[in-house]
Amino acid sequence: MIERIHTSARMSKIVKHGNTVYLCGQVGDGQTVTEQTKDCLSRVEALLAEAGSSKHHMLQAIVWLADMADFTEMNAVWDTWVPEGAAPARACGESKLARPELKVEVTVTAALAE
Repeated sequence: MIERIHTSARMSKIVKHGNTVYLCGQVGDGQTVTEQTKDCLSRVEALLAEAGSSKHHMLQAIVWLADMADFTEMNAVWDTWVPEGAAPARACGESKLARPELKVEVTVTAALAE
């Protein structure tokens, strides 16, 4: 069974299939990479909780940066947010994001909490 949560014509914020949770890409508010990363990860955490999961159950994360020069700044936030021993498989790349003011976008796949 597939469950879609917060669905619009374009996308769902959360899709649950079996014991897996898929989140749409999350961006954050703020002027700096640090501010946007903190806000975006807070949104990821809230969506995971709503879906019955948590950052402790992340399987994979994909991080998109508007500029790879921001990699170290984003990682400074990421490293304090990811629970010790629960780091997901992760990829990070540079991409033109949906709006020019966006600096970071994160999408996560997680297992349901047991």
